[in-house]
Amino acid sequence: MLRRSRPLVVVAGLAVAGIIMLSWTQTWFTVHLHAGAAVTAKVDADGAAAVPQYTALAIASLALFLAMTIAGRVARIVLAGVEILLGLGVVVSGISALADPVAAAKGAVGEVAGVSDLTAVRRVVSSVDVSAWPAVGIAGGVLAVLLGVVVLFVQRAWPGPSRKYGAQTAGAAAQARAVAPVERDAVVDWDDLSAGVDPTVVDEPGPTGDGGADDRADDRAGDRADDRAGEGAARGVAAGAAVDDTVGSNGRRSNDGAGAERGAP
Repeated sequence: MLRRSRPLVVVAGLAVAGIIMLSWTQTWFTVHLHAGAAVTAKVDADGAAAVPQYTALAIASLALFLAMTIAGRVARIVLAGVEILLGLGVVVSGISALADPVAAAKGAVGEVAGVSDLTAVRRVVSSVDVSAWPAVGIAGGVLAVLLGVVVLFVQRAWPGPSRKYGAQTAGAAAQARAVAPVERDAVVDWDDLSAGVDPTVVDEPGPTGDGGADDRADDRAGDRADDRAGEGAARGVAAGAAVDDTVGSNGRRSNDGAGAERGAP
């Protein structure tokens, strides 16, 4: 069950990031101004004006959960810690805005009232209405923290990254294939070619692992030595036969010459 939890956690993380970003686009505060303080009686301050950092936190959380789909175990632990920090940032930012809505809406009010100092902004504000979207954003931050904690515990059961994203040398690929043979298919062959390994060469381990390979190498060396010795012996026998034939021929010619001299008158 835990091995299959990664897609659920990733989808939940993307949904939480979407909730935070959605709250950032909505109206957080409706600020009512004193009569005559500005050309309008009220100002709407959305999340972009009240908590501008929400968009960066939400995008970072979104990218984090996408990266978690291909990350290894150590990287997942680091990403989970970062997600907890991002969630805490969302919660702290939202609570700070709720604690002082006038300060959070200072930019929006200042554009209408023509003032920039926080003290001057407070003088022109009569009341502030708070919507439910700040609570939604804070809830999204809390969920982000909880998801980060969940990832820390369940990521141990998740499978590692695929061979496509793993840094693997040609020797490591050959060794892994010999130790743990895999079912051959087009994807595995393509991964081997990418790693510089010939997928048509199958390294079958001997009875005792590397010792079997050494035994086969010794056997092949012994066979080659025996073949060379046999070839040398054959050449020696042939050379000896050739010498005997030469000596015999010379002897016969000498005897024939001597007989001819004795028989001459």
